[in-house]
Amino acid sequence: MLSVRAKALRTSLFLLVALLVWVVALSRPSEQTRRNKSTAGRAEGLAAWQKVYSVLTHPRCINCHTATNYPQQGDDRHRHFANVVRGPEGQGVPGLNCATCHQTANADSTGVPGAQGWHLAPLSMAWQDRDDRVLSSAAVCRAVTDRSKNENLDGPGLLKHHAEAELVRWAWTPGRRIDGTTRTTPPLSHAEFVEATRRWVEAGRPCP
Repeated sequence: MLSVRAKALRTSLFLLVALLVWVVALSRPSEQTRRNKSTAGRAEGLAAWQKVYSVLTHPRCINCHTATNYPQQGDDRHRHFANVVRGPEGQGVPGLNCATCHQTANADSTGVPGAQGWHLAPLSMAWQDRDDRVLSSAAVCRAVTDRSKNENLDGPGLLKHHAEAELVRWAWTPGRRIDGTTRTTPPLSHAEFVEATRRWVEAGRPCP
């Protein structure tokens, strides 16, 4: 038979193990809690994406993300004047290269916008269809997150692109039209756009 001391020791060990199991159970989130957090994270990411989408489809951005052989101009997104065309590398054709008119900075005296490396986005990154209709939020999101289409940018790469690329940043300092009026800018500030991109990326870049 077990001595009184042995019985007490066994009881103490049992209670200690039970206590440890209880502490571990409390510290580990339940499956439902994990699902709830995952759902909340996705919802927050989707909300952030909608803000990103509102910028990407603003004329300052989408006018160069066409599915056609030409860029667009203006808030009404009309075809670029002088029959400017895309060209083999998205930089126009000889005699009508983008850089012929678009310099490294806005030329407000002539109404010609400018930034370093002015060019059209590749067709793989078109955010409108061939009838110039803006693609859905889901379709644009799929294009933006597809590394075979987006020049192999992962989440941090997309965030860096939105934060630092000169052509992206130009959208918030687009200069003046030939009539002297200021071009419109996207619905978010650049800082808000970058923050929305960051929250979307941190949520795993969810798409609708």
